[in-house]
Amino acid sequence: MSINRPTLMKVHTLLAVFLLPVAIMFFVTGALYIWDVKGGEEKNNYTLNIKSSFSGELSEYILITENKLKELSLPRPTGKPKIKIKYGKTIFEWSGSSVETKVEINLKQLTAKLEVKKASWYRHLVQLHKAKGGFLFKVYATILSVALLILLLTGFIMAWQMPKLRKLTVISTLSGFSIFLLLVIYS
Repeated sequence: MSINRPTLMKVHTLLAVFLLPVAIMFFVTGALYIWDVKGGEEKNNYTLNIKSSFSGELSEYILITENKLKELSLPRPTGKPKIKIKYGKTIFEWSGSSVETKVEINLKQLTAKLEVKKASWYRHLVQLHKAKGGFLFKVYATILSVALLILLLTGFIMAWQMPKLRKLTVISTLSGFSIFLLLVIYS
């Protein structure tokens, strides 16, 4: 079964130009992240008073964090809040694309140490790349993934349909898979 070449070219072109901005963001942030370029952040620490009835429930951590962020006019983190045990300490972490927070409780002193990191514009993009954005951006990134696969497949099909390019297409495809497998094995 042969797919109509003009239709393939339209799909290929429209997907490529529509998704070019987000693709550039992922390419740039991914390539620079490999070289440890992650963007800057402004970090501030706050000491908060907590009630003696603090029980360590996730909802309590969320409430004290949200209240302070509201006071600072900062957005709520877009990621999933979680409680971790690190070095025998209970730590609440909640990260997102614009803001990351960490809370450590001192029950003896009835205080909480809240660390707030506000992302630079570039760090914000890196955080989106790392799936720290909201639901809609995650849907958008998933659409990008599917579209990139469609772009690669339509490019392969168009090359395969041209007899002059068929041998080169097979050699390039096999070389690409071989190099990929070797790098996975030896990395």
